[in-house]
Amino acid sequence: MKFKRLAAEYMERLEQYVPVVERVHGPTHPEFYGVRRVFDQLSSKLKAAGAEQAELSQEFQQLREITSNYRIPEDVCETYQAVYEMLAELDGAYSE
Repeated sequence: MKFKRLAAEYMERLEQYVPVVERVHGPTHPEFYGVRRVFDQLSSKLKAAGAEQAELSQEFQQLREITSNYRIPEDVCETYQAVYEMLAELDGAYSE
């Protein structure tokens, strides 16, 4: 399944990037605090599910709302952009 492959590839990197992006960009992009909160929920559910398929529909719906469908702000770094791109790709694979 594409989602499991992408999750295996992206989650470790996202777990490193999300806290850094929150620290750097949170004050000017407060929506990222919400991204962090939902990402932490998503990550916990994935870990708890193990080999099973985690139910993540609600988390991806929240991320789409918070990020305006993963629209990347113009004044952010490449890491912020990478976080949104990876989350969007995971969302698309999950929805397939």
